[in-house]
Amino acid sequence: MHIPDGFLDLPVAVTTGAVAATAIGYACSRLGKTLPPEKVPLLGVAGAFVFAGQMVNFPVLGGTSGHLLGAALITILLGPWAAMLVMTAVLTVQCFVFQDGGLSALGANVLNMGVIAPLVAHAVYRGLGKVGPALGSRPVAAAVTAWTTVAVAAALCSLELILSGTAAPAVVLPAMLGVHSLIGLGEAALTVGALAVVAAARPDLWPAQRPVGVTE
Repeated sequence: MHIPDGFLDLPVAVTTGAVAATAIGYACSRLGKTLPPEKVPLLGVAGAFVFAGQMVNFPVLGGTSGHLLGAALITILLGPWAAMLVMTAVLTVQCFVFQDGGLSALGANVLNMGVIAPLVAHAVYRGLGKVGPALGSRPVAAAVTAWTTVAVAAALCSLELILSGTAAPAVVLPAMLGVHSLIGLGEAALTVGALAVVAAARPDLWPAQRPVGVTE
């Protein structure tokens, strides 16, 4: 899902970069007010987990690649603002150190995976917590949330390529959404599994309550 250099035109690259930078700045201002001090060390642990998961890439038609995301997991545990900062840090390191995603497309990659994905995860997880017990149960809600974040990020990536004239909708949409609908199933399973491990070791991070209790 990392977009490389040369795949976005200047207007799309500048616009996505500006939106991402504004969102991350706002997340920084909110994080200091919402993240308890005892959870600050978890930012590094979460970042390391996501970094490792994202290093496994799957080639996708249309010039991009697919991989696990991790945004839902961090959002559920630490809230959307922490997730935005962790995801941005991971994506930036991957870009500069491993050339995974182009520098000119860093703003778009951060927007898709580091900003929109955590916000979508926050909205979906909280929304499912307000419905009936079936969808409102923690594992089901976490799985649905994880799948949705992958699908939305893939759709945004496709849209940016289409707006840049890099790929035709008939090519990039089936390629990206088809592959990532399957990747989303793996994301859902890994997210639920990771949350179960966390709940066993640190039940305070994923308390036995409905998803509406997700960190603000």
